Amino acid sequence: MRKPAPIPLELLAPARNADIAIAAITAGADAVYMGASSHGARHAAANSVADMARVAEYAHRFNAKVFATVNTIIYDDELSSVERLIHDLYKAGVDALIVQDMGILRMDIPPIELHASTQCDIRDVAKARFLADVGFSRLVLARELSLKEIEEIHASVPDTPLEAFIHGALCVSYSGDCRASFATVGRSANRGECAQICRLPFDLVDGDGDVLLKGKHLLSLRDLNRSSSIADMAAAGVSSFKIEGRLKDEVYVRNAVGAYSRILDRLVAESDGRYVRQSVGEVRLGFTPSLDKGFNRGFTPYFLTGKAPAKGMASISSPKATGLKVGVVTECKPKVITARLDAPLANGDGLGYYTASGVFQGFRLNRVEGNRLFPAAPQSIPAGTVLYRNRDKEFDDGIAVAKTTRNIPVDMALQIVGDDRISLEMTDCRGCVATVVAEVGLLQNAVTPQEGPRRRILDKLGGTGYRSGRIVDLAGQVFIPASSLAALRRQCVEALDSNARASYKFCYRLPEKFDVPLPYGDRLTVHDNVANRLACEFYVSHGAKEITSAMEVSSKGAYKEEPVMTTRYCLRRELGKCLKYPSGKDWQGPLKLVSGNTRLRLDFDCKNCRMQVYTD
Repeated sequence: MRKPAPIPLELLAPARNADIAIAAITAGADAVYMGASSHGARHAAANSVADMARVAEYAHRFNAKVFATVNTIIYDDELSSVERLIHDLYKAGVDALIVQDMGILRMDIPPIELHASTQCDIRDVAKARFLADVGFSRLVLARELSLKEIEEIHASVPDTPLEAFIHGALCVSYSGDCRASFATVGRSANRGECAQICRLPFDLVDGDGDVLLKGKHLLSLRDLNRSSSIADMAAAGVSSFKIEGRLKDEVYVRNAVGAYSRILDRLVAESDGRYVRQSVGEVRLGFTPSLDKGFNRGFTPYFLTGKAPAKGMASISSPKATGLKVGVVTECKPKVITARLDAPLANGDGLGYYTASGVFQGFRLNRVEGNRLFPAAPQSIPAGTVLYRNRDKEFDDGIAVAKTTRNIPVDMALQIVGDDRISLEMTDCRGCVATVVAEVGLLQNAVTPQEGPRRRILDKLGGTGYRSGRIVDLAGQVFIPASSLAALRRQCVEALDSNARASYKFCYRLPEKFDVPLPYGDRLTVHDNVANRLACEFYVSHGAKEITSAMEVSSKGAYKEEPVMTTRYCLRRELGKCLKYPSGKDWQGPLKLVSGNTRLRLDFDCKNCRMQVYTD
């Protein structure tokens, strides 16, 4: 019985700009996703088409891919400009678009592959089947899904690759179903302008108006970390493993990519041929990655097991990165802190501590002398206070200066062709072959051995993206001028590059099945985010009879009774006051969150274990 073909696994990295994208690929990413010049869900991470083209040219050398996020809703007066943008991205060599707005499927666009963004809120089998049937080549799953739910979706669409988040910041609401920012301050998450209402400090107020908790970050989740579950996710049907962080810096991205790339490499090596990495190239990081030392608010696997984790999933005390415990204060004067340290500290480290009221305060170290710490600004910290390091300067600097390389091994064969010509053939792991023949004049035997000097010349591939592998030298004792051999090597590398560009395989948009009905009936609500006429046409063609427009294109106050967040995270459960248990009766509803002028009302759907948030 023939063994099935190995399943390609992809590590998908975020990139704020072209330089970070190239750094991520060099560190081992199989693909990167970047914001296009407009309509990406991170407004502050937009990139020009020229920059996208530069990244694509570099990525495709390693068979790595470049995805452009065009995943906001689109207004009617923007349809033409988005259509032109997509044409430009296609010409630039972008491999796929990550989209939310179904209007794109009715545009006159090239046959570029389409991925359904997590903003499409893919949380069940019905939605997954619909999107796969209408032509999406990949589905980016909701972060809230468990392994069992992922398995069910994979079984329903076995030929559609599934992408899932494994690391980074978490949205408290189902992605694409959050309107809190727009409803409170007029900045829409569905337009890439989220004001991060969920990171604010709130007072929790009960039905009688009493304050139950004061000034806590009650909607601020910890960061996702599924580094111990990659094999389980692959077995469930995930083939693309996505790191969040299109606003993060290069050090963060390189560290996360380095850590997860090693995990995937181990999984592939131990899979007995079941898996293979999607891209090629040998990576030398030049540093030892550590997820714990990267920016994080504490970690959670979220709902991967199907249940809320025992240690909680919220970062209630602070929305900032608190880091790892490094010591305890024994004495503090305004300009010098004495501490009992658990780890060595360095000049420039970022430290922090919790005040008596539970607020996290951070400061930077100017200088360290043993256990004496000299802060950049005067501090007043009680003895016995635990210190945390949320920026390890030596670690960050080590990554910043590390010489990370990624090269493609290439085998070479050198031989004589006739009396006056030599031939060099190069073969690489992409399946590319290049052969160049050069005339060098009448060949004569050499007095001294030639194999060693010729190997040294052929080995000089620095800066080309290649590394010499096996070299077969069939030229014997014939003397070949060093300049001629070096020129032949350069020409062969250029030919190999040209062949690789010509043979790079793009994937294209799948055909749409027009007889597929909508997954949830013929009535669309505000939650479907329909914001333009082409999206309306798409849904009507699939059976929609009533379409309610997105909140962003409707009159103010039109959806006063609609929830602005729907979340699997439950504040009552997080705080030990679940309504399914007697302790839940301690807090009488309706519960409200208050932060300045922002007032939110909480509603608890205990049957489905969901929490809904309304403006109040």
